[in-house]
Amino acid sequence: MPGSAATPEDYLKEVPEERHEAFSAIRDTINENLPEGFEEGIQYGMVGWFVPHSIYPAGYHCDPKEPLPYIGIANQKRHIGLYLMCVYADEAAREEFVENWKATGAKLDMGKSCVRIKKWDVSTIPLDVIAKAVARNSVQDVIDYYESAVKR
Repeated sequence: MPGSAATPEDYLKEVPEERHEAFSAIRDTINENLPEGFEEGIQYGMVGWFVPHSIYPAGYHCDPKEPLPYIGIANQKRHIGLYLMCVYADEAAREEFVENWKATGAKLDMGKSCVRIKKWDVSTIPLDVIAKAVARNSVQDVIDYYESAVKR
């Protein structure tokens, strides 16, 4: 599993060849559908998309040096992990995501925010469902939700 990459491109070089196409397709889908203002980089040892400090200087309350996370993708031991805070944080978005994923006929293996992708054939990954979830929230939506959740 990659762990020392300094950039998303470096991380991708460490992804095993049999997972490379699937990982790249998911990453490309995120980048193509991500609303303006988010940035891509390495966060928590994986490829991540986040609200940069230039927009939200306070950062993430657990570690203010870290920008506010939005999405992550990681090569795990037995799967590609897709971490969707945009789905975890919003029950309606979660229900819609699950419904849309299942409607494709693809098996969904999901925790609270992690979708575990265990098949590397790109044609079996519902990229359109991922695209819709990614595009759902603006940077301001993420900040607003985060601030309301932290103040609880």
